[in-house]
Amino acid sequence: MTLRLALPLMTLCAAPIPALAQDEEGAQALFDAMRLGDIIAVMQDEGVEYGADLEDEMFPGQGGAAWRRVVEGIYDTERMESQLVSGLERGLSDADTARLVTFFTSDLGRTITDLEVAARQALRDETVEDAAEERAARMRAEEAPRIAMIETLIEANDLLEMNVAGALNSNFAFYRGLDDGDAFPEAMGESQMIADVWAQEPEIRGDTEQWLYGFLTLAYEPLSDADLDAYISLSETDTGQALNSALFGAFDRVFVDISTDLGRAAAQFMQAQDI
Repeated sequence: MTLRLALPLMTLCAAPIPALAQDEEGAQALFDAMRLGDIIAVMQDEGVEYGADLEDEMFPGQGGAAWRRVVEGIYDTERMESQLVSGLERGLSDADTARLVTFFTSDLGRTITDLEVAARQALRDETVEDAAEERAARMRAEEAPRIAMIETLIEANDLLEMNVAGALNSNFAFYRGLDDGDAFPEAMGESQMIADVWAQEPEIRGDTEQWLYGFLTLAYEPLSDADLDAYISLSETDTGQALNSALFGAFDRVFVDISTDLGRAAAQFMQAQDI
């Protein structure tokens, strides 16, 4: 399961903003301003589709409506929101959260979040995803100026490495869940799990890089070079780095929990199939 976060940094406003009363309030306000609830909704839809793929691969024709209900329960949006808000609160305890909220409720901030959500929703269509990835590949081959900006953004925020790491963590958690649920004839040692997960790394890296360039070129196409350049220029500020780290840390914890639960649930359905 590839962890497709692709959440870049923000541009920061220079004017001083009074701190919000409590970190929790600031984290929730930032969650709302960044439209992370809409991203979660897309992830839930992706998760249900992924659950169907798991059934086809691991216990074909044996899950049905019962498995779908289990998967929908695992991708519970309220639980995911609570975990993300808590993760942002922890990760941004020393950051100027109010300033971030101010940016994401500004005209440029709203434009960026709207573009990200729209692109994430659009890429659920396989035809759109393929077209976006093919266009990004052509732009890279032609060394288009916009691609150079996208590459700088990816490098500044370590987006490829963080997405790959998140996917590997999720896959390892899925193995742990399967093992906890006695899906294997013999217990699977941690060293074997790690070896199997690492064997997937090249494919995960390739798929993630392809998707990431497709997503970013599609999402930010309407932005002017000046707006995108400002986004890049401030991506290495302390506050920006704190947000980037907090987002990936929070999403990583969410997906590790989801993957573990999926593994355990899949193990139960696999055992039922064997009876």
